[in-house]
Amino acid sequence: MIQVGIIGGAGYTAGELIRILVNHPEAEIAFVQSSSNAGNPIEEVHRDLIGESTLRFIAEPDFDKADVIFLCMGHGKSKEFIENNSIPASIRIIDLSHDYRLKAEGNDFIYGLPEINREAIRSSKRIANPGCFATGIQLAVLPLASAGLLQNEVHVTAITGSTGAGQAPSRTSHFSWRNSNVSVYKAFQHQHLGEIGQSFKQLQESFDFDINFVPVRGNHTRGIFASVYTDYKGTVEEAVTLYEDFYADHPFVFVTHENPDVKQVVNTNKAVLHIEKHGSKLLILSVTDNLLKGASGQAVQNMNLMFGLDEKAGLSLKPVSF
Repeated sequence: MIQVGIIGGAGYTAGELIRILVNHPEAEIAFVQSSSNAGNPIEEVHRDLIGESTLRFIAEPDFDKADVIFLCMGHGKSKEFIENNSIPASIRIIDLSHDYRLKAEGNDFIYGLPEINREAIRSSKRIANPGCFATGIQLAVLPLASAGLLQNEVHVTAITGSTGAGQAPSRTSHFSWRNSNVSVYKAFQHQHLGEIGQSFKQLQESFDFDINFVPVRGNHTRGIFASVYTDYKGTVEEAVTLYEDFYADHPFVFVTHENPDVKQVVNTNKAVLHIEKHGSKLLILSVTDNLLKGASGQAVQNMNLMFGLDEKAGLSLKPVSF
């Protein structure tokens, strides 16, 4: 059994990780660290885990017990944690923050989007898990980049649930503000733009166009709906074939001929794509769960690849009912 440690265990992504891992056939949670909750039962913070685990939070990580650790801390905290702790070289690391997603000198983390880096992930010991918006947007565009067909700007409007803002309360995540409300934030300057452009250039080196991204705060709890369009000279039938062929060997990405709904993917590790042609524009609709394919589910998918397991192990999660 793979022994798993979770660092920063009180947030939404950690809670989702625990929920997946307590039922994973090849993994066992060795410890869950949280300085602010040390000694408390996990189920007191993650209330949905009542009856699922008898674990308690610990104050300091016990690296001797772990084969892999998931870093579920805020942005900037993962780098600080790695620099301030002597983590044995044998331990694999999967970081869910933004800290190591962009290529830089001295950064040996592999960008953990299996749909483009599956083989590199298999042989890596350090994975930078992609961002939630970044995952859905990239999956909507990667087939075009892979075929060298990005010939102009990419336009994106994407709406996310309130869990995308994390567990710590703020003015814009407060129920009375978020409920029955929609608002734009970080237009054209969202932090996920760097990793999105990096992946496009990985597949299409000549890509040098703007990614015009307008993020929207939704009044729902979880799930991302991304609407993406760009210039495309082919037919919609050719585009659908391109997408189906590109994702044929990727078990969590599905191309549908029907306009998708967020509820098709909430509580699953799926990404569902729908493609339309309007004049000279190709429209791709992409729906994902920001906490699963956009975070913890994808992190477990990466763990499975790193340890040579079935990519889908532990991820047979069911969507919410309509």
